[in-house]
Amino acid sequence: MEIKKTVIILAASCMMYSCTTKTDNNPFFTEFQTEYGVPAFDKIKLEHYEPAFLKGIEEQNQNIKTIIENPEAPTFENTIVALDNSSPILDRVSAIFFNMTDAETTDELTELSIKMAPVLSEHSDNISLNQELFAKVNNVYQQKNDLHLTTEQERLLDKTYKSFVRSGANLSAEKQARLREVNKELSTLGITFSNNILNENNAFQLFVDKEEDLAGLPEWFRQSAAEEAKAAGQEGKWLFTLHNASRLPFLQYSENRSLREKIYQAYINRGNNNDKNDNKEIITKIVSLRLEKANLLGFDCYSNFVLDNTMAKNSATVMDFLNNLWSYSLPKTKVEAAELQKLMDKEGKGEKLAPWDWWYYTEKLRKEKYNLDEEETKPYFKLENVREGAFAVANKLYGITLTKLSNIPVYHPDVEVFEVKDADGSQLGIFYVDYYPRPGKSGGAWMSNYREQKGDIRPLVCNVASFTKPVGNTPSLLTMDEVETLFHEFGHGLHGLLTKCNYQGISGTNVVRDFVELPSQINEHWATEPEVLKMYAKHYQTGEVIPDSIIDKILKQKTFNQGFMTTELLAAAILDMNLHNLTNVKNLDVISYEKEAMDKLGLIPEIAPRYRTTYFNHIIGGYAAGYYSYLWANVLDNDAFEAFKENGIFDKTTANLFRHNVLEKGNSEDPMVLYKNFRGAEPQLEPMLKNRGMK
Repeated sequence: MEIKKTVIILAASCMMYSCTTKTDNNPFFTEFQTEYGVPAFDKIKLEHYEPAFLKGIEEQNQNIKTIIENPEAPTFENTIVALDNSSPILDRVSAIFFNMTDAETTDELTELSIKMAPVLSEHSDNISLNQELFAKVNNVYQQKNDLHLTTEQERLLDKTYKSFVRSGANLSAEKQARLREVNKELSTLGITFSNNILNENNAFQLFVDKEEDLAGLPEWFRQSAAEEAKAAGQEGKWLFTLHNASRLPFLQYSENRSLREKIYQAYINRGNNNDKNDNKEIITKIVSLRLEKANLLGFDCYSNFVLDNTMAKNSATVMDFLNNLWSYSLPKTKVEAAELQKLMDKEGKGEKLAPWDWWYYTEKLRKEKYNLDEEETKPYFKLENVREGAFAVANKLYGITLTKLSNIPVYHPDVEVFEVKDADGSQLGIFYVDYYPRPGKSGGAWMSNYREQKGDIRPLVCNVASFTKPVGNTPSLLTMDEVETLFHEFGHGLHGLLTKCNYQGISGTNVVRDFVELPSQINEHWATEPEVLKMYAKHYQTGEVIPDSIIDKILKQKTFNQGFMTTELLAAAILDMNLHNLTNVKNLDVISYEKEAMDKLGLIPEIAPRYRTTYFNHIIGGYAAGYYSYLWANVLDNDAFEAFKENGIFDKTTANLFRHNVLEKGNSEDPMVLYKNFRGAEPQLEPMLKNRGMK
């Protein structure tokens, strides 16, 4: 559940590249000659990417040269805006290439990404360390009080200036040279780290050949596993993998404790097997280089460097926030663990609760306490209906419509495309969805852009996930967690689609990291509102609307297992902060350090952090010293949703306030100012604690 951003920082130096591919053969060299300007996936080939990157670098270098050589005095328009608009080709190719390396990668794409990473890192440094360019930017920045800029223009100017400073523009030549080396090395290490996790996910295959080993598994899940085995050339067996849509139901339903342990252990030891996909040395090197980078830029640790540019501002604020939440979540988790142990004791096997038992006995307890299990809800959560439900909520709140388009080029048959229009019929953008797991797709779910919004140019936005696949005649039926994930990612999508900014650099989701999850997480709240469930939750066979009896059960168990959910998330957030709070990484053993950190917290042994160090992809992909932002934004989203509950969940005035002050504004104003403009006050912690059953 995240935002994937491709950032080619600003512009470049005087290094020039020549491209051998003819312009007329490379679709990236010009605006896409397609309806709505969508990516020409039917024409894009592997061999187009590298020449487009190189041509894009050349184009941006030329545009930088023009800015520097402009004889007129530096102005906001001829320097800051010119810089914001300096990389059309790079923006086009980067947006598509980096989504492909996550959504539909191949060995060739991975190889190319490793090849291009140092080139792009160098290009980025060539821009931010270009003294002539920085002099022009600085000139504009020093005059900012006399320029009569709009708030939005001031935000872009501040962001541009600070990005130069944070990238080393004020450092000595010697320190700049070292910073370049650090950035280059980090760029390739991150790709290798993520690729190792993908390899680990794909390498693990649990084949079951005895039917008795399927005890407890629902029929739909058995069918799915049989199809997976057949596709893997093992017809007659059942195949289970580490992908969420396979691993989680297995842990939830399988009566075979030893197989539950096997799949759980494989999952939590990814990147920690002392083999070719081992990530221990890589993450140690990344943490070490990040600390060195922070020191070069004048910070004591990497977290303070990152957080200097967020709502939280520094590590101390974040740690206080996380430790405060921990004091609420850990006691609740211990109560939950005791309840699960009681359930196990009733069975009389003399077994002690272990991490691979948690999902299984939680599911049993849910049934016992609330007379509810996933098997009862899933038939009402056909993927297409859930998606239409998310669209219908957006329509009722904001008046927007999404209409399916055919004949739009896509990179895989699973991808669907929608045109998004405002209430007045004007186009807001194009929206892509890609929902099913594949071997070439990273796990998890995310939103990204194929084109960012600026002025009259409308965005092209995508949501990617790995939900339960259709099996035979049975459509994709989602778990409650998957339902909320779909609404979450669509919330990011709305942030990207509804944005109305004049400049690309601050439009849409280009906001500070700990504000970016507000639009996504508030959108989850509508998913389980009774009025909304009745709009979309219809039995896939009979069309029957979900009955009140099931809705009541869903609502009653909303705080169920929230101690576990919050604690595993908090543990990962604290682990992320601890790694990036380090001021000395000499002799760092990440596995020992992780254990020590979790023991110090008092994390119970039945729970592991949601992400352990060796497969913590978020802290590679932009959430370093930033994973806390899901919980930070959870305070905002719960407080914000109170406004809807007070006035009606589809109240137009409240919806318009949220749209105009949050969804449309991007980074055009300080995030707390935007929030207060919507809510009328700063957010309170109470609604979040209440929603998670901790108050």
